[in-house]
Amino acid sequence: MDKISVIVPCYNEEETIPLFYEEITKIAKSMAKEVEFEFVFINDGSKDKTLQTLKDYSKKDKRIKYVSLSRNFGKEAGMLAGLEYTTGDYIAIMDVDLQDPPELLPEMYKTVSSGEYDCVATKSTSRNGYSALRKFLTKWYYKIINAISKTEMVAGARDYRLMTRQMVNAILEVREYNRYIKGLYGFVGFETKWIEFENKDRIAGTTKWSITKLFGYAFEAIMSFSTIPLTISAVLGILFCIGSFIAIIFIIIKTLCFGDPATGWPSLVCIMFFLSGIQLFCIGVIGAYLSKTYLETKRRPIYIVKETNQTKKLPRNE
Repeated sequence: MDKISVIVPCYNEEETIPLFYEEITKIAKSMAKEVEFEFVFINDGSKDKTLQTLKDYSKKDKRIKYVSLSRNFGKEAGMLAGLEYTTGDYIAIMDVDLQDPPELLPEMYKTVSSGEYDCVATKSTSRNGYSALRKFLTKWYYKIINAISKTEMVAGARDYRLMTRQMVNAILEVREYNRYIKGLYGFVGFETKWIEFENKDRIAGTTKWSITKLFGYAFEAIMSFSTIPLTISAVLGILFCIGSFIAIIFIIIKTLCFGDPATGWPSLVCIMFFLSGIQLFCIGVIGAYLSKTYLETKRRPIYIVKETNQTKKLPRNE
């Protein structure tokens, strides 16, 4: 019998865990004749009673595994921890707030187990519950990232997907510190089928994704999967050098022909500020890439486990 491991990252989700457990166990029961389940909850440094709630449920249901990190390392690190602590033949990643419909799992399993696809991924067809600003930024983010990156990013894609063990092992081979898993899915390849569904509101609690965090997440994606910003910086430098050279020649000729005195210092100051801003922007872009390189060379652990009821982390080739 096949085994499905469901990875559930959690950060301050004590309200949603009971509701999620109720729904996911219904699906597990309906699929009991085909597959067995394990539920791997990742407590990403929660400050509420998330860990205690997981411990209580694990005592009642042996399928529940929990991995508690020593602090909040972020969702990307939490998902990596989940991938490394699963034992299933197929691995699913789901949000605990039920914005990812558990009722899609039977269809996803049927598709992947047929052997035609290595992964079934989901994307929302609407942005219900999002502010107008977030909708606008999300729309243009996907346009920009796909224009500057060779790795395809699917608009509306969610982390909710079901993958084969082979695909998961391929993702685990990528050991970079600065992780953007939606890009890694595209990087490792494999045949993927997309399922669309209407975006749902959280069942309880509040979102942990502020506009600031979303900007940081988008910035991480650009830095991880494109070097176009560096190219833009170089091109800007060349264009402004050519422009300044032309301007110098124009000023010399104008002075020789018309004897124009040194006037226009306000516009000169504005130009100086503008060029200084461009220079600082380019230096900032280079600094951002350099900082990513710096963090990679440190080779710090992506996450640290404080407590778990798993016996051990599985080797990546299992």
